[in-house]
Amino acid sequence: MSNYNLTINDALTTNSFKSARVIAGEKGLNKTIKWTHIIETDNFDTLLNGGELVLTTGTGLNLDSSLETYKRLIDKDVAGICIEIGPHFTMLPKEIKQFADDHHFPVIAFETVVKFVEITQKLHTHIINQHHQMLHEISDLTKEFNELSLAPNGILKILQKLNGQFKSHALFITDEGKAYYYPPESKTFIESLASYVQNYPIGTLYDNTVEVAHQTFALTPVNVVGQNWGYLCLQVTETSPDEYLFTLLDRAAMAIAQILLRNRTIEERKLNVEDELVQNLLLGKPYNPDELKTILPSSRKQLNFRVFICQNNHASATNTNEGWDELKVQQSMSIRSLFERYGFYPAISVKKNEIAVISFFNEKQDKSAAAKFTEITSECKQIPNINPQNIGVSGRHQDLSKFMRAYKEANEVLYLNDYYDLEDSLYEHIGVYRLLFQLQDNQLLESYIDDYIGPLLRHDAEMNTDLLTTLETYLTFNESKKETANRLFIVRQTLYHRLEKIEELLGKDYLEPGNRLATELAIKAYHLTQNVYPKE
Repeated sequence: MSNYNLTINDALTTNSFKSARVIAGEKGLNKTIKWTHIIETDNFDTLLNGGELVLTTGTGLNLDSSLETYKRLIDKDVAGICIEIGPHFTMLPKEIKQFADDHHFPVIAFETVVKFVEITQKLHTHIINQHHQMLHEISDLTKEFNELSLAPNGILKILQKLNGQFKSHALFITDEGKAYYYPPESKTFIESLASYVQNYPIGTLYDNTVEVAHQTFALTPVNVVGQNWGYLCLQVTETSPDEYLFTLLDRAAMAIAQILLRNRTIEERKLNVEDELVQNLLLGKPYNPDELKTILPSSRKQLNFRVFICQNNHASATNTNEGWDELKVQQSMSIRSLFERYGFYPAISVKKNEIAVISFFNEKQDKSAAAKFTEITSECKQIPNINPQNIGVSGRHQDLSKFMRAYKEANEVLYLNDYYDLEDSLYEHIGVYRLLFQLQDNQLLESYIDDYIGPLLRHDAEMNTDLLTTLETYLTFNESKKETANRLFIVRQTLYHRLEKIEELLGKDYLEPGNRLATELAIKAYHLTQNVYPKE
């Protein structure tokens, strides 16, 4: 993957290896030499760290007869061994050669006497020089990554730089399911990589390689303030990518983390400004007209709006400010994405117990807007990080001074949903309650209730009966005595006695069409007044 690996093949091309001959393990000649080590003792296990090219005359090692010695060298992850032919080594038995071939373990024989010290010095000098060059290039590329992080589309440009450096597919998979990739054909790997990383706990794929869609990818997490926000992925052609590659991926991941943190900070600031503006509009408080212009769509002619309220409760689930800030951003992004997908222009306020949305749309969308809001209501209930308890949607408005009125309408729908479990969350579908809410602000409603069902209510209070429920059920089932008795879990004779008492209290003509309508309306009004709704 880089030009900073000294392989056994590279070493064989130098003058120091003119008399060298590969006698086994030719398939392992591409192994990287991390260091060289001269060994002339059988007690070598504690002397090796892995990746060494071992130089030896064979003294005390029994290299021409002991298979166990080669097994120990392979177990220590040695790159290969160079043996000087002489008194302590003459030839490699077939059994050992086969073993070395099977394990791709290079065995190199020097047919003449060589100076191990000179070989060690030359190879070490080369390795050190390569390391210094690598550090210099990593430093230069780190500066480039940091500069790109300040440019527009910085994440994509960083991926382009990685692609140019390694000629491989480069992708960034975020924890929100979003992905960046380069070149364009890298898009084919997004779904497989996203699915793979989602199945692993955060942090367990640090500097790791995975097999996805018959390709090998090196993965490095992108950590922002201690949290994993995604994975930087680079296609590799080697089984074990080198330190240089993972170091560059780590530097690129840090640059991407800076972009994400900066974007998140900007997003949070915008959310806070928008949140305050929406609250001021809905509660009738003073606001900056210039800020209102920033949330209105560019085309403001024939602009309509509705207010959407989603009640929830995350107070107990977010005990820290940091946890709530994170959840607030997630909820805002989810809601914004949902409304924009349906063609609306949302302005959002997110509180722990309420999400309020002023949703703007053009008048030409008006015919389909109601149906879209119904679909949005249904989809909102499926968003995991929101989990609404109740939803209310105001009527349609054009006058920008009616935000407070629309907010009240949405809350009226919420109120009815709390007590009546409405099938629809749209204000225009709450029927006669639209009038009752208006009458609630004066004495007319109480007088109306008393005129039509007052005697019934007083009897229930004095005699501890529940004739109101009996009457309401009887009217609901269109005066069917059988269904009413079944619903109330009483025998038919008991129902007859109750109906007689109701008739005595309300009059014989209480079921005449006009009186029946007035009575049903009085019952609804009574329920409304029992839980007095906040007035404007």
